[in-house]
Amino acid sequence: MTTSTRWTLLVLAVAAAIVTALALSLGHTPPGTGSAPGAQAARTHREADTPEALAEPRQRADLPPCPAVADNPGPQELRGIVVECAADGADVDVARALAGRPVVVNLWAYWCGPCAEELPAMADYQRRVGPDVTVVTVHQDENETAALLRLAELGVRLPTLQDGQRRIAAALNVPNVMPATVVLRADGSVAKILPQAFTSADEIAAAVKNAVQ
Repeated sequence: MTTSTRWTLLVLAVAAAIVTALALSLGHTPPGTGSAPGAQAARTHREADTPEALAEPRQRADLPPCPAVADNPGPQELRGIVVECAADGADVDVARALAGRPVVVNLWAYWCGPCAEELPAMADYQRRVGPDVTVVTVHQDENETAALLRLAELGVRLPTLQDGQRRIAAALNVPNVMPATVVLRADGSVAKILPQAFTSADEIAAAVKNAVQ
C-alpha cells in the first residue's frame, strides 16, 4: 500500500467519524433550542419519564385536568397536534382542547429563570379572571419530571401540556424564546404573540386586554 493510499484511507475514516458524530448530535435537542419548525415529534418527553416514574411528581404537582375537548375543531394552525397532559398523561388534541374560549397559552421550560418568575403571575391572573379566560401552560422540554417538580416547587396549579418537541410553538410561529405567551380569541384565531416575560398579573391582564381589542 502506497503512502498516498494510506493518507486517502485515513482522510475517509476521519470524514466518516465526523459524519457519524454530526448525526448523533442532531438526534439530540439541547435544552432551550427546541425542535425545528415542521419537525415530526417522536415523543414529547424523555424515555425515563415512564408513567411509574412520573406518578410521584404528578402527585406533588397536583395539576388540574387539561381543558375538555370541544366539538369545535379549534385553531386551524393546531389541528392534528396531539401532546400529553402533564396532569395525568392523557393524550390531548390541542386544537379542540383550546377551542371555543379565549385562551392564554404560556410557553416555558423548567430551566428558564424568567419563566419561574412569570408562572406564579400567570396563576394569579387566572384566579383574577376566572372562567372568562383559560390559562394553559406548555412545557417545552422533554424532561417532564423536572417540569412537574418545578410547578410543585412554585405552587403553580395550571393546566399544563407536555410538548418537548415544541410543536405548538412551531405551528403558531412563536419565536424560539422563553417565556412567550400567545393570546387566542374564542374563535381560535391568534390575537397576539407576546415573546416577553411578565412579572405581575396586572401586566398580563393589560397585555391580554390590548391583544383582543
